[in-house]
Amino acid sequence: MTEQDLQPGAEDAPLPHVLVVDDDRRLRDLLGRYLADQGFRVTTAVDAIEARSKLSSVTFDLLVLDIMMPGETGLQLTEHLRQNSHVPILLLTAMGESEDRIRGLSIGADDYLAKPFEPRELVLRIQAILKRARPVVPAATPPRHVKFGAFVFDLERRRLTRAGAMIYLTESETELLAQLAERPGQPMTREELSDMGSNIGSSRVIDIQMTRLRKKIEDDPKFPRYLQTVRGRGYVLQPD
Repeated sequence: MTEQDLQPGAEDAPLPHVLVVDDDRRLRDLLGRYLADQGFRVTTAVDAIEARSKLSSVTFDLLVLDIMMPGETGLQLTEHLRQNSHVPILLLTAMGESEDRIRGLSIGADDYLAKPFEPRELVLRIQAILKRARPVVPAATPPRHVKFGAFVFDLERRRLTRAGAMIYLTESETELLAQLAERPGQPMTREELSDMGSNIGSSRVIDIQMTRLRKKIEDDPKFPRYLQTVRGRGYVLQPD
């Protein structure tokens, strides 16, 4: 295991702490050095076993996780972590098939990047995920909320709460809900949602994200009250 930590001065905000998990030593070390140069605190792990050990004692802001690892795969580790953790996860893999991307997103990954990739793109994706996890809203911006049942979706902060408690959403789930909440009561086609939301994905991915959203929001996901399907049109958010 290689660890590279940039220690900020006492007057600086803590650097985002990223855990890079990849069995390829060369790539693991390169990513560690590059992310550290870009202003991240970086810890690396060779496999899921070492990653679990690190996660048990350190709080990370984000995981960069390779899918194809010996033993427990990145997908298996992601699925396990999502049982009790909201830590953002960006998956890396040499596989470029859409089925693999869909699988990763469906089990709760926040983003997906296929190898080979430009390191700068990885940094931009990490920054986007962290910004979504900790959005900053200007004080002068008036709050905009959509209420449905016990839920309130803050359109500026893109946060979903239930009776004041935060509900964790992945980046894709947040984007999908935001697009529907911008037009409450107005049906939107899958194509419209895909075109307007940069992080939502294809029509098939939208169906998967909708299924996941309903499980987090609806009392009975099979008979949704708020996230409804409009036959021949697409989806609609029906507020109170």
